[in-house]
Amino acid sequence: MSLMLDIGLAIIAVLVVIAIAVIAMYNGFIQKRNRVQDAWAQIDVQLKRRYDLIPNLISAVKGYAAYERGVLTQVTQLRSSLVSGSVQDKASANNQLSQALKSIFAVAENYPDLKASANFQQLQQQLTDTEDKIAFVRTSYNDYVLDYNNAIQQFPGNVFAGSFHFARQDFFQAPEGEKEPVKVDFSDLNQQPASGNASGGAAPKASGPKGQKKPQQ
Repeated sequence: MSLMLDIGLAIIAVLVVIAIAVIAMYNGFIQKRNRVQDAWAQIDVQLKRRYDLIPNLISAVKGYAAYERGVLTQVTQLRSSLVSGSVQDKASANNQLSQALKSIFAVAENYPDLKASANFQQLQQQLTDTEDKIAFVRTSYNDYVLDYNNAIQQFPGNVFAGSFHFARQDFFQAPEGEKEPVKVDFSDLNQQPASGNASGGAAPKASGPKGQKKPQQ
C-alpha cells in the first residue's frame, strides 16, 4: 500500500513538474511573440511616416524638374504598399522605394533651385532620418523574430508550439533580387529644362533594380 502511495505521489510530482515546464514555455512564447509585435509596431510607425512624407516630396519635385513620370508613378504605387500587405510585401516595397527615392535625390543635383529649396531639403532630411530609423528598428525586429522562431522550432518547444498556435514569423528584409543598386540613365529624356532649372541640364532617367516585381496592391 505504501509502495503504491509512493508511486502515486511520484507520478503526481512528475506531472506537476511537466505542467510547470509547459506553463513556463508557453509564457516564454508569449513574451517572445510580444517583443516581435512591439518591434513590428515601431517599424510600422516609420513606414507610415514615410507614407505621409512622399506626396509632399513628389509635389516639390514636380514643381522644379522635368522628371520622368514613370519613376514618380512608381513611387506613388510603392507608397500604397507601405501600409498594406504582409511583412514581406512591406519589406519589398520599402526596399524598392528606397532605390526610387535615391534616383529622385540624384535628380536634384541637376536642379540647383530644387536642391536649394528649403522645402525639398527638409523633406529629404526627414525621409533620410526615417530610413535610418527603419534600418535601426529592423535590426531589433529581426533579432526578436530569430529568437522567437528558434524557440518554437527547437526541441522541446516545437512539440508544444503547434498546439498553442504559435506560428513562424517573417523577417523584415529585402529579397535578394531587389538588393541591386538603382540604375540612373541620362538618355531618353526630354532635353528641355524645366522652369526653375538654373543649370539647363536634362534630368536623368532612373530605373529600379533588375527583376523588380510589381508591388501587390
